[in-house]
Amino acid sequence: MIRIGQYNTLEVVKLVDFGVFLDGGDDFGNILLPKASVPAGTELGDKLEVFVYFDSEDEIIATTKQPYAVVGDFALLRVVGICGVGAFVDWGLEKDLLVPFSEQRRRLEEGQDIMVRIYTDKASGRIVGSTKFNRFLDKTPADYKVGQEVQVQIAETSELGYKAVIEDKHWGLLFKTESFGKLFPGKKLKAYIKEIRPDGKINLSLQKAGKAKVEDLADKILTTLERKGGFVPLSDKSSPDAIFKEFRTSKATFKKTIGGLYKKGLIIIDKDGIRLNDN
Repeated sequence: MIRIGQYNTLEVVKLVDFGVFLDGGDDFGNILLPKASVPAGTELGDKLEVFVYFDSEDEIIATTKQPYAVVGDFALLRVVGICGVGAFVDWGLEKDLLVPFSEQRRRLEEGQDIMVRIYTDKASGRIVGSTKFNRFLDKTPADYKVGQEVQVQIAETSELGYKAVIEDKHWGLLFKTESFGKLFPGKKLKAYIKEIRPDGKINLSLQKAGKAKVEDLADKILTTLERKGGFVPLSDKSSPDAIFKEFRTSKATFKKTIGGLYKKGLIIIDKDGIRLNDN
């Protein structure tokens, strides 16, 4: 079955001057893959992985180009135009993606980078975007466990910190006090369930809790030192961003961890970095 707005592997059934036609089955018949997207040497019977969507004439079409996101994804996209029915965002294809006014929590402006949920409108069958995320997220109580590692995507900032989508299913909140590194809407990263509140709301952390995060980081630091010839140019005087870039942790946790490694005699802390203690 053809999945509109997704990647499909389809068989070449006809060669023409302006491209090739792919087998779209009983539902869609032959689907055009324009000449510009046809791989060199393509022959009848070949199977190609293509993205299937609607062109500017609302006809089914295929492309070997990769959009920035597919149906079902949340993605950070740039507004490239405004029309009478909504805003257009660039999603990496010839035809821009429409975010109708009815799907905007607040009016979008040209040049703005905005998180968008891509979905197929049931009434029209068209692929569109939405900034009204609540209706796409799971309303049932989450069954995560405290301390569980999850994949999250930053959706927006708030006075408290960052709202994030957990596993494409639930809202979570990352407080400013739990934040480090460069965070921005659209960024994907791993996090940990810190707390599931009685009202069902979920608080997140970028680090494991307590002793576990220090032990994990200690192993990572020692492994990195061995891989890099025994020296890493980071110390307790380094910037939080530099530490996060290398070890994905906060400066406070890094300082605590290297302090512990130093006390055990495993590393030497120099002014310009840390070294393995070979003695």
